Amino acid sequence: MHPVQDPDIISLIERIGEHYRANIANRFLRPVLLQLPLDKLTWDQLETLTEKIDQFKYQGIHMDELYRQIAAAANFVYIARREMGPALKNRLINTATGADKVLRNMAINTFSSNVQVFADMINELFVSVVELDKAAAKGRKPLYTQMPEVDTIGKRLVGDRHL
Repeated sequence: MHPVQDPDIISLIERIGEHYRANIANRFLRPVLLQLPLDKLTWDQLETLTEKIDQFKYQGIHMDELYRQIAAAANFVYIARREMGPALKNRLINTATGADKVLRNMAINTFSSNVQVFADMINELFVSVVELDKAAAKGRKPLYTQMPEVDTIGKRLVGDRHL
């Protein structure tokens, strides 16, 4: 199968990375994020999806890799909602002052909605990739039907929407 190079999908991946870096894995929240119980492979897949956009732009990405990255992002959303929710403010050491304190509080107070936006974007990406996969299958079984890690993506992204 040829690498995915669809401009709409690449653009969506770029927006996902920008949102993740600015609103979820920013300097105020990153210390707590790194405490989430996620394995190294999940972190690596999430990092590839959100940080390596130049690689996708020029080389494309293999569909199976993209599905694994989407599954890792869905797992991140599920764990972040479960683990970080209400206790987020208490888990961050409050050493910020002045403008940093305001930005830190904004990051904390918007975390839930920012994770929801991220989940919605990941779901949009998943739906787009599945459509592309079905179109490319041409009579064969689409790849997503052969990957067990894809089965729970929808449930993990929708899950409990309250942090």
